[in-house]
Formats: sequence, C-alpha cells, structure tokens
Amino acid sequence: MIGTRTPFRISFAGGGSDLRSFYSKHPGCVLSTTINKYMYIFVHPFFDEKIQVKYSKTELVENINEIQHPIVREALKKFQIKGIDINSIADIPAGTGLGSSCSFTVGLLHALYAYGSIYASKEKLAGEACELEIDFLKEPIGKQDQYAAAYGGINFITFHPNESVNVEPVILPADKFKELEENLLMFYIGGNRSARDVLKDMENNITNTHEKFNNLLKMTELAQQLRKSLLSGNIKDIGYFLHENWILKKGLSHKISEDKIDYYYNRAIENGASGGKLLGAGGCGFLLFYCEKESHEKLRMGLRDLRELQFRLDNFGTKVIYVGES
Repeated sequence: MIGTRTPFRISFAGGGSDLRSFYSKHPGCVLSTTINKYMYIFVHPFFDEKIQVKYSKTELVENINEIQHPIVREALKKFQIKGIDINSIADIPAGTGLGSSCSFTVGLLHALYAYGSIYASKEKLAGEACELEIDFLKEPIGKQDQYAAAYGGINFITFHPNESVNVEPVILPADKFKELEENLLMFYIGGNRSARDVLKDMENNITNTHEKFNNLLKMTELAQQLRKSLLSGNIKDIGYFLHENWILKKGLSHKISEDKIDYYYNRAIENGASGGKLLGAGGCGFLLFYCEKESHEKLRMGLRDLRELQFRLDNFGTKVIYVGES
C-alpha cells in the first residue's frame, strides 16, 4: 500500500493570471502558500482485477472506462493499472476555495507513480496534473493550484506564454515566518456556487473585455510587489496587498462576490483586519484576513457567526507518507 499527503493552498495575490486566456498574452504570476490541511490518497492492490474507488461515494467497476470520477479515470488510463483500490480522505470538503481538486490530482499521480516504484519530481507531478485537468478533462481552471500542491511552501509562481512555469520559493527568516503565520486568520463563509461557472465567466470577461484584462495585469504587479515586501521583512504590508487584490478580483466577474461576502469582509475590516480576500474562484468558501495580534479577539468577535479554521503553513508539498504491505 502507498499513501500520499498533499497540502491545500491559500493564494495571496495574482490569482486568475494562471488562466491560459491571460498568460498566453502576458506572463502571469501568483504568490501563494500551502497550509497544514491535506488530501490523503491511499492505493492498494484489489482482489480479482477489479477497480474500487472511494471518495464521497464508492465505485466498484470491472474496467477503467466505467469509472465515474473523471480524474481517477484519466489517471488510471495513463498508468493502465488494474486490480487497484484507491481511497481518498480530505481534511476540508471540496468546493471551499483551497484547491482541493488539484491537490487530489497531484496526490493521486504521486501515489500511482510510487505504486509502480517510479520517482516523479514535483515539476513532473504538477505539469502532468495540469495536463490531465486542463488538456484532457477541459476544466476551465488555471495552473497555480497544481504547482502549489506539488512544491509546497510560500512560492512566487510565474506562468509563461510558452506554457513553461517557474516556481521560486519565498524564504523568510524564522521570526518573519512566524509573524506571517500567526496573523493570518481564516473563516468559513459557506455557499455553493460552482467554481467552474465563476471561472468560465471570468475567462470570457478576460478574453473579451480590455478592462478585465487590465485588472489582471494590475494583480500580477501586486503579486510582484508583495514578494518584494515580504522579502524585505515588511510582513504587515500583506494586509494592503490582500485588500487591493480583492478589489481588483471582484471586478473580474459579478459572480466572484455577493452581499453576504461583502458584509462579512467589511465587518472584518471594521474589527481590526488590515485586508483580506475570498479564497478560490469566488462565490463561496473561506475568507482569509491579515490581522495584527492585538486585534485577533476583536476580529473573532466581529465574525463570530462564521466558523474559524485554525491552520499553520506547510513547507513540504506532496509527499509519500506510507509504504507497506497493508
């Protein structure tokens, strides 16, 4: 049996510039980090050459083409493995804006390579996850989540028109890393809007509206400025950059925010947060805020209707955590 653990991500600035409709015309860039919330994938031989897949439902099929889960189906087509049991467990439900589907893909590919005793680099895992989801399954998504999940840590990720991707770690001194980690707070706002619908609308707007394209250009500039600020030790500046990025992102599609999100965002600012954003494509999920320590309890009181998610930052990316016979 092989077990992999792959982190979820939170992005700070530049999200949306990892869509092909943007980076094919101008390099995109995102500054993000992974957190200690994970997707776990376990693969194990299964009796009688059948395939069993367990996620929110259980599938038991005779051949690969019968698998309903599209990512599992395409991954197993690639490896042509029969007689296998695949089980996934997530710390956070899907559809919450933390890149869980891409963490699933990266973790699954990692597990299948390890199952075949084949080493796969982080670059290979991220690239093949993008290929599977974007090129084969035609998902209207970008590339940032796959690279974040594979590499782990705080990274500045650049997406080039020739489809190449550069991942540059943002390495902070221990005291600055702790300051950043302690002052990021996340609250679950709920909702059930489809990320696919939001991304399709955003991509259409980017392609057809000069103003929306310029919004993304400005967001890439914010990501670059934020990297410089963090490397200079100015951790407090992140609140400003989160806020400016959120204002620009809301302008990309009317589906990204809604009255409930705006209400709680404004309450957070009134109660000590210096800035924040909705994580993920939009419409639902988690609100992320930067807030100085002395205002933490005030912020928590202001958002007491929402569930807070306690988390820490992850530095490792996808990894094999178990190799055994059972």
